[in-house]
Amino acid sequence: MAQPMKLVAGNSNRALAEAIGEYLEIPLTACSVRRFADMEIFVEIQENVRGQDVFVIQSTSYPANDHLMELLIIIDALRRSSAKRITAVMPYFGYARQDRRSTGRTPISAKLVANLITRAGADRVLTVDLHAGQIQGFFDIPLDNLFSAPVMVRDIKERMDLNNLTVVSPDVGGVVRARALAKRIGAPLAIVDKRRERAGESEVMNIIGSVEGTSCILVDDIIDSGGTLCNAADALIAQGATNVLAYITHGVLSGGAVDRIMKSRLRELVVSDTIAPTPEQKSAPNIRTLPIAPLIGEAIARTAKEESVSSLFD
Repeated sequence: MAQPMKLVAGNSNRALAEAIGEYLEIPLTACSVRRFADMEIFVEIQENVRGQDVFVIQSTSYPANDHLMELLIIIDALRRSSAKRITAVMPYFGYARQDRRSTGRTPISAKLVANLITRAGADRVLTVDLHAGQIQGFFDIPLDNLFSAPVMVRDIKERMDLNNLTVVSPDVGGVVRARALAKRIGAPLAIVDKRRERAGESEVMNIIGSVEGTSCILVDDIIDSGGTLCNAADALIAQGATNVLAYITHGVLSGGAVDRIMKSRLRELVVSDTIAPTPEQKSAPNIRTLPIAPLIGEAIARTAKEESVSSLFD
């Protein structure tokens, strides 16, 4: 018999946690996450969780370190409160871009974060569009990596003419992700070949594939500064694309990214709400938010019932 389920939310994305609770028809567990005067984090679980299956919903988005510490302390509080099983639901897994040593004397921060979550007491992790698939191997506990592609495909089919689309990967590293989406909607694939001179800056070099006369959809997992996408949009239009849209899972949108997107040649940027949208992002005329709660909610329900999660993407 399945154990009773509880949902606990940190402060990173309360609106998403509430939407997941509405999907599952389960209210969020009463939980106080607050700061002492010196900004130390204090957590108090205000309901009985003994022997229960608890899902902690917390993205490690900006401010990443605060939200990561909240997650770890919530997990510790639940473990010491005798929760039967604790699942860290991390719609956006921060530090995932630091998944290898690109130069000497640098950390592999994604592995460190995996260790912290495991040692805090999590029994499993559930995340969306992990930046690098190999990070699953950094954990010694089960990790379910959900794909946002079905949500994006549904939105694309409702809004666009599938007969005149080209799916575009903004770099060579994202080809697998873009190809999977292109296959789902039966569209051709193109690739932006770029050379990155330094972190946070990119220079578009060439377009691999034909985009002339088509609507192009750029697909990626993270948009941070927005420079790569804006440069890619310019290059695609220069090669004859009629218009360019972007579907991105995690809208980090740091610094002046929102302003950069508004001034770019992107017709529309569509991001999921794995990261809570800022007021600036909400008011941008060419940025739209795609709800991800039904996907995460269904994965949580299946996990609680010990059913297959991977079959969601068959």
